[in-house]
Amino acid sequence: MSKTRKEVLEYVEPIGARVLVRKDEPKRETRGGIALPDAAEIPTITGRIVSISAQIEHDEDVPLRQYDKILFHPKNAIPVDFEPDNQLFVVPVEDVVAVFRRSAEER
Repeated sequence: MSKTRKEVLEYVEPIGARVLVRKDEPKRETRGGIALPDAAEIPTITGRIVSISAQIEHDEDVPLRQYDKILFHPKNAIPVDFEPDNQLFVVPVEDVVAVFRRSAEER
């Protein structure tokens, strides 16, 4: 008689030149205050870095840190079925197109 035990995952660590991103909530309203219907939802491609791979952490040419807000291309983003709302994605570094900073000195 074998018992099935569901393993609970607590941490996802990206491997290689990748980052783990929590996608921002999609916009429901324009800047002007116009409410958008669900069918006209603008795809959200911004998010916060939750975790970075060891390769990126030690690469001085890639200015990414944990908790950075980034703009990324979603085509190669891999969804992580880790949370019920499924807002986590593993994103290759080459698909990160911008990092939001308060000032240029913040790097």
